[in-house]
Amino acid sequence: MHQIAILALHGVVPFDLATPCELFGRVCSTTGAAAYGVRVCGEAPQVKAGLFDLRVPWGLDALALADTVIVPGTADPLLPVSDEVLGALKAAAERGARIASICSGAFVLAAAGLLYGLRATTHWLAAPELARRYPAIEVDANVLYVDNGQVLTSAGASAGLDLCLYMVRRDWGAAVAAEAARLAVMPLEREGGQAQFIVHAPPSSQASLAPLMAWMEQHLHQPLTLEDMACEAATSTRTLSRRFLEQTGTTPLQWLLTARVRRAQQLLESTDGSVEQIATRTGFASSAALRQRFLHTLGMGPQQYRRAWRADKAPVPPTA
Repeated sequence: MHQIAILALHGVVPFDLATPCELFGRVCSTTGAAAYGVRVCGEAPQVKAGLFDLRVPWGLDALALADTVIVPGTADPLLPVSDEVLGALKAAAERGARIASICSGAFVLAAAGLLYGLRATTHWLAAPELARRYPAIEVDANVLYVDNGQVLTSAGASAGLDLCLYMVRRDWGAAVAAEAARLAVMPLEREGGQAQFIVHAPPSSQASLAPLMAWMEQHLHQPLTLEDMACEAATSTRTLSRRFLEQTGTTPLQWLLTARVRRAQQLLESTDGSVEQIATRTGFASSAALRQRFLHTLGMGPQQYRRAWRADKAPVPPTA
């Protein structure tokens, strides 16, 4: 089982701490078994967390057993970090553990020297100070998160959830990440850079539109029109468009395109079908139309997407 250590420092932001605890703690593999073991650890047994204190069950030695170490943000990122904490983070990185930060946790990674010469992000309010203090870091405040391979950083607040879902997808694949996104009630698509890495959960299914949406997903391969959808829903095209906008924030045709892209993503990740075959199976008029939509939505073509997301195979699910 993939072990995750979440480092709670004094002044930890509760939201940043709770995000990886809740997300990774609830992820199940395709067999239904727990995908991650999660441990909250700290330098001291009791950690101040703003309006309350936390009792931390694990010490810094837990970092030595973790496959992934996550550093949530703190209320004051300029507070000095102890040599013990920095040493534990460096040791974890040196043995090959994946290291990630949420929000101002990037300052801790920077203090440990783990971001030297790399591109990184943090909360936009703190980005100028991070760049000033660590000029060797390429600070990008315009993205939700940055993946440097072993070391990852995310922007503020909910961007930590985007990063966690991204790591789930890298570890376990699209289907597991999509289920985690549904449990987290994530929006369909987040604005921001690196859109090709944002997990696209199944399009939102509001109650009154759910039957129609299910029908649309079953007929993605067909050349559906707005009239076809309205006929299936037994309503006018104008009423259908209004209901979609009210309940999903988008139009029926845009919802359909997004569903087709997501299905194509799944097929690229899980099958060896050609781009032409996948275009046919997902309702695109041609492989060129599929490539154009991928470039528009994800910032990369289908083949590039396949290489990126099939480079690492999902780990073998733990046995009982």
